[in-house]
Amino acid sequence: MTPPPADRADGGARANPDGRITRDVVLAAALELIDRDGVDGLSMRRLARVLGRDPMILYRHAPNKAALLDGVAETVLAQLKVDPTDPDWAVQLRAVARSYRALALAHPKVVPLLVTRPLATPLGLRPPGTLRPLEDVLALLTRAGFSGPDALHVYRALFGFLHGHVLNELQELIENPDETDDVLRLGLHRLPIREFPLLRSLAPALASYDGATELERGLDILLTGLTDLLTPAAAAPAAVGTVPVDDLQRGR
Repeated sequence: MTPPPADRADGGARANPDGRITRDVVLAAALELIDRDGVDGLSMRRLARVLGRDPMILYRHAPNKAALLDGVAETVLAQLKVDPTDPDWAVQLRAVARSYRALALAHPKVVPLLVTRPLATPLGLRPPGTLRPLEDVLALLTRAGFSGPDALHVYRALFGFLHGHVLNELQELIENPDETDDVLRLGLHRLPIREFPLLRSLAPALASYDGATELERGLDILLTGLTDLLTPAAAAPAAVGTVPVDDLQRGR
């Protein structure tokens, strides 16, 4: 079994410049470890080494690894800002989506936490910071005239799409970046041609994947469908796009 990478000598200095141990310091150091080595590379003992402290001190700020992972998710989601006073709900949701994608690309190894950690914790027991985007999106949409249940539908549709998008974008890896043939670049030549003919035929489209463009296209479809299906009671700006609702439903 390959041993975990050695901790950087300056990791503790960056995470804890004044030598004090606080919850924010612990979570910042944990995020740095996950960014570098993934969730499996995080342990209380390794985190204590990075911070230059006895592991028992960390338990004052996170009673176990599960709480630590929840805190890391909260730290990242705290950077996702929603303006509930924006008069154009569709424009604001588009900005939120772009911000979420940017966070995912900045912390790709944290994305599984953002997508899966909520499944392990009842809503009311999650860290408050992880619920702030939900509360603010609900405030934005109810202010725009949506009913509470419809606002919740919009939130679920948006973040369901975002989770799928970022997971899909992060798996679009190129095996041989310098190769000019798309099949070889993606490693599709390793697949049996008779079993995956359509996948191989789409090599040019797969190789030219543009995450930002795909996000905008998906948002056009999603926001247009939501506008058509869930009309707010108050007048609200319509989302940009012309995709019929039936097409949206077929693409779910």
